[in-house]
Amino acid sequence: MQSLPSVVIVGRPNVGKSTLFNAILKARRSIVGDEPGITRDRIYGEAFHHGRPFTLVDTGGIITNDEDMIPSQILKQARVALKTAAAIVFVIDGRTEITGADRELAAMLRKLGKPVVLAVNKIDSERRGELAHEFHSLAFEHLFPISAEHHLGVADLLDFVTRDFPKKTPEPEEAEPATPIVKIKVAIIGRPNVGKSTLLNALTGMERAIVSPVAGTTRDAVDETIRYNNIDYVLVDTAGIRRKGKTKQMAEKLSVVMARRHLRMSHVAIIVIDATEGVLALDATIAGYAHEEGRAVILCVNKWDTVLTPAKRKFMEQVKERLKFLEYVHTVFISAQTGEGVKDLFGRVRKAYEAASLRVTTGELNRFMESLKWEYEPKLKYITQASIRPPTFIAFTDSTNQLHFSAERFLINRLRERFGFEGTPVIVKPQRHTLGRKR
Repeated sequence: MQSLPSVVIVGRPNVGKSTLFNAILKARRSIVGDEPGITRDRIYGEAFHHGRPFTLVDTGGIITNDEDMIPSQILKQARVALKTAAAIVFVIDGRTEITGADRELAAMLRKLGKPVVLAVNKIDSERRGELAHEFHSLAFEHLFPISAEHHLGVADLLDFVTRDFPKKTPEPEEAEPATPIVKIKVAIIGRPNVGKSTLLNALTGMERAIVSPVAGTTRDAVDETIRYNNIDYVLVDTAGIRRKGKTKQMAEKLSVVMARRHLRMSHVAIIVIDATEGVLALDATIAGYAHEEGRAVILCVNKWDTVLTPAKRKFMEQVKERLKFLEYVHTVFISAQTGEGVKDLFGRVRKAYEAASLRVTTGELNRFMESLKWEYEPKLKYITQASIRPPTFIAFTDSTNQLHFSAERFLINRLRERFGFEGTPVIVKPQRHTLGRKR
């Protein structure tokens, strides 16, 4: 399959790159806000304009000569995207004068020898549009005044940028492959600085996400698709989730919202815990989010290579004590830094996904009921499966009374034993069976 042409959005911090990215995708994919430097990693999306598909890339705010760790890593991530760019959209703030940082970035872009379009952003009136022409001094031939926030001028910009991109033509109908490719969406979640980005890099085998010892480096959700044993794993590295009282900056609060959103959109959640710190209360809270959303879960204990044997026993006791509600989850012990145990995650994710997607036939459930030694009230009449991800069953009873917790737990455990629902929540909803009428 031929790769799509790539359009990369660049600019210094807080000029509106992510707003333009979202406007083109027509979705809130990148976090936007008034604080400079919100986007740090490069964020990808697939866009269309007049039948021409292309890959759109949002980069972090670039400061070319800043040696601090985060700015230099942002520049490193941007350079990766720029190498393969078919076109570059250089975004500049039309409400301010040209800065030294703008000129330095312009000089760097000219050296690349790539097609560059200057998008003068925040031009939301004709009067401001006249000021946009002052930016011709940056020596780029093609200049477009736009307002990304109000979607003004964006269509004209895209008309020009995509003019030479191939249109998507209908592909000839082909027989479906005997084994279609399965796509599993995986959210990597956890507290800040437990090694989520390092794990993504280890899984992808490349520096796909920025990794640093600074807690909270990842703010946007960074995703990568990997094909492994004929399965596409869409891995999403989310921002570290903090307690509400710790999220004072607007960008940090948005990061938590986006992380929980990506958790809801995922099939499987990999919950990363730092082995050197033990199972903290916030780890249990984050695990609770995944459980409440009905996601299949893998518990991933990172930095395991640094823990001594006696401490390992204590750690496992903490897992059993503080994460009792995840008793159905498989725990994987890894070192994202060295790669130890990382490849085992693919198999575990696949099994958890398959368990969450399993649908049990009525005949199988009838045979299950016949073998079930049910000694609780109310009495069970029959069971049917209502949905998957998570597997949800309707337990028809002879009474309007709810199932006692112990009875519900017994039924869930027997379903797990019989059908292998490892790694996924199982939900049972009691309902009174009315004779002569099916519901």
